[in-house]
Amino acid sequence: MGAKRRAKVDRKTSEVKVGVDLTVDGSGRYDIHTGIPFFDHMLSQFARHGCFDLNLKAIGDTEVDFHHTVEDSAIVLGTAFKDALGDKKQIVRFAHSYVPFEETLVLCAVDLSGRSCLVFDVDMPKSKVGDFDTELAREFFRALSNNMGCNMHIRLESGENLHHNIEAIFKSCGKALDIATSVDTRYPDVPSTKGAL
Repeated sequence: MGAKRRAKVDRKTSEVKVGVDLTVDGSGRYDIHTGIPFFDHMLSQFARHGCFDLNLKAIGDTEVDFHHTVEDSAIVLGTAFKDALGDKKQIVRFAHSYVPFEETLVLCAVDLSGRSCLVFDVDMPKSKVGDFDTELAREFFRALSNNMGCNMHIRLESGENLHHNIEAIFKSCGKALDIATSVDTRYPDVPSTKGAL
């Protein structure tokens, strides 16, 4: 394969400023600062287990709540994936990953089809892990799917501890995207009978 697939994306609104530098063909290095420690930890898991090199900096109105920072980080990250993958020539496209974490088991399945759809089959009560609202996990993956143009199915097969559940989701998604974005040289162009994704 030639040059590494990489993208830099910035987004600034009246609520949040986010910058992402993403290398898809990385080694799992990360430098993440969002002002939300639990979210930083989740994004670190995503990058490490996806083998993505990810620098992500966000400054948001966290004094209001964490929603804007989490959603905008996902918007920028999804856009960076879309830009880095370009025409998606020779990508694997479909992938899934089961990730266990003690009592928790999560499935994430993806299709880098260019069409966004999130199925989030996870009972996520209105609760917190530290200061992080657990319902923001769904918002993150909805914005990621929308801006990547990716079908994403996330299912919690078992699990009780909310920290374990959310962490396994981020790990599983990172691993599934690692596989789906991998290069398969058996394809002469894109993995679609339509000739485009």
